[in-house]
This record gives sequence, C-alpha cells and structure tokens, in this order.
Amino acid sequence: MLVSEVMLQQTQVDRVAPRWEQFMARFPDPTAAVAAGVGAVLDEWAGLGYNRRAVTLHAAAVACVEHHQGQVPTDMDGLLALPGVGPYTARAVLAFAYHQDVAVVDTNVGRILARVAGRRLRPTEAQAMADGSVPPGDGWEWNQAVLDFGSAVCTARNPRCVECPLRRWCSWAGGPDEDPARGSAGVTTRQSRFEGSDRQGRGRLVDALRNVAAIGAGDLPGVAGWPDDPERARRVADGLVADGLALPGAEGGLRRAD
Repeated sequence: MLVSEVMLQQTQVDRVAPRWEQFMARFPDPTAAVAAGVGAVLDEWAGLGYNRRAVTLHAAAVACVEHHQGQVPTDMDGLLALPGVGPYTARAVLAFAYHQDVAVVDTNVGRILARVAGRRLRPTEAQAMADGSVPPGDGWEWNQAVLDFGSAVCTARNPRCVECPLRRWCSWAGGPDEDPARGSAGVTTRQSRFEGSDRQGRGRLVDALRNVAAIGAGDLPGVAGWPDDPERARRVADGLVADGLALPGAEGGLRRAD
C-alpha cells in the first residue's frame, strides 16, 4: 500500500497500475528493496516521473528493515517517521492497508468538504471534518465511497449537483457564488509547466544514468537538453547529487546511484 500511495503522488492511476505490479514483483517487501539498492529502485521507477520519490521510498524501506522488523508500521507516528511519508500518505496506509478509522483527505475529498461548508477550509478544519464523518468500524469502506463520490459526482468541473444525495446539506450546491473549493485545503492546483523546466532536465539526466554508468562533466549540458547553458546543467546535476539520485563522478561528472 505504501508503494502505491507514493507512486500515485502526482502520477495518474492508469500509469501507476501496471508499474505497481511490476515493481512489487521485483521488490515484494522492504527487505528486497534494501538488498537491491537504491539504483535498482530508480531503474524500476523509469517512466513514473519525480524520481526523488524512488529515493525516499528506498530510504523508507531501509527504515522499515532497521526499526520495524522489515514491516511497514501500523501506527501514525511510526509511518510519519518514515522518509517521504506525510500525513496524507500515512492516513491512506492506515485506512486502506490496515482498515483503521481515519479519514483520507485528497483533492476530491477536500472539494466535497469545502462545498458542504460553503467556504474555504484550513487544513486542520478539513481534516477534523473528514475524521468526524468516518463511521466506526467502516473506515476502509467510507474512504473508498467518499473518494469515488468526489471523482464521479462532486467533480471539479460540471458537478452533478441536481442529482447529488448531499444537496440538502451542501451550502454551495452549484450556486452562483464562487466555488468555495478553489484554494481550499486539500484541493490541488495545476502543476507548473514541465516542458523546458528544471524537472525535465533532471529527468533526462536520471534517464541517461539508467543506461550508462556515468556522464562526463562536458556532456551534462547536452544530456540535460541545455547545450548552451552549462551553468544550469551544473546546478541541476548538483541537485541530483544532493537528492541522492546520482553520485559525484570524475572531474565534475555524474555516476549512477548505487
């Protein structure tokens, strides 16, 4: 469950589903991921984007092996102590893997809550409202239902307010006022442009290191896609090393992470 939640961070379900199966076949538990090394985890992450997630996932596997007998923790504090695991991911693991009565607030749930309240919500308000709605003993079923409701009925565009079963309790109900979900807690905003960004250059360098052992310093600008901007390529390459996505190479180049 932890692997799927990390994969789903900023990546669509249809891309994640087949890759999750492939990833789990190679690394069925934290011990297998630790034994293979971060380089192998990065290789298996190819095509999913945001490669830093693979590094933090491997670090989380290390923590599971060192502190939890190779198991993913079953409590909030233990999950939050894992590298790369925040409140949303921890709650998703508790609700969906361990069937605990905690509420998961993603962009769909955040939208529902703000519309029912009729105003933008602070993160603590949204989480408190969500937690208070979970029927005891039905956390898994409740979260699944609310997430599906947000994606199918209380949608970001053209919500089906006329047929919505929550209409009588909703303070907005598709009215003329501005949608209170915009800018509310839990509701994501559009990502910045990828084309030409540092993220694109980082991805190109990491992809190249999946196929070669090292990239020379002089080749960094071309591989990153900025042949006329070596300073930018240098800065991005240094960022990869700082994030654990690559190792320093000879004379300022890059090497594959071990």
